[in-house]
Amino acid sequence: MKIMVAIKRVVDYAVKIRVKPDKTGVVTQNVKMSMNPFCEIALEEALRIRESGLASEVVAVSLGPTQCIDTLRTGLAMGADRGIHVESNDALYPLSVANIFKKLVEIEKPSLVILGKQAIDDDCNQTGQMIAGLLNWPQGTFASKVVLDKEKQVVTVDREVDDGTETVCLNLPAVITTDLRLNQPRYATLPNIMKAKSKPIKKFTPEDLNVEIKSDLEIVEVTEPPKRKAGVMLSSVDDLIHKLKNEANVI
Repeated sequence: MKIMVAIKRVVDYAVKIRVKPDKTGVVTQNVKMSMNPFCEIALEEALRIRESGLASEVVAVSLGPTQCIDTLRTGLAMGADRGIHVESNDALYPLSVANIFKKLVEIEKPSLVILGKQAIDDDCNQTGQMIAGLLNWPQGTFASKVVLDKEKQVVTVDREVDDGTETVCLNLPAVITTDLRLNQPRYATLPNIMKAKSKPIKKFTPEDLNVEIKSDLEIVEVTEPPKRKAGVMLSSVDDLIHKLKNEANVI
């Protein structure tokens, strides 16, 4: 059984984000980039499934500019068997990404596609659902636990929902998106980092896959959130109630 995992290159979570002067986006030039944390969780889960003997191969896929190869190498160092890079310098929105994945799934024929539930740069939380819709596959989103039954060809997924946890049973092939509580991703060791340099990465372009990249969204403006006001020390409960009632207007 083959598992395909999506990997996205994003601004590192520890970097302080700066908005461009023209407010068209955020500054990414000369900024540390890394693998999206939710994608790390997705890859870790795929590797654990393979190590348990329920899968034979894990294929990591990344879409974007040439620099995405560095992110793929990180995935290969974590343990993925090989990589696929779909090179594009255009802005990639969820529907375009889902269409590309649909073509790759038709080529690779995996039994399971695992993605992070969202990326920390755009927070869209749409790609996994769109891939499942385009493929007409069952989906288990916001997964906090994944149990695979290879004999019955089903996967049981515990989902994080507003009211608690929901358990769904999906027939394979299926799409899963991962939540934070699913696992703790491993670190790439130095020997595996060296081995990753020799692992194959196959390259495509959207044109090779007969996918047209087009924007379904228009970014009107990107602005920083308003700065928080300094806190105020109050001398009594009466003062607190007065401010909540007359200044904050919340009671």
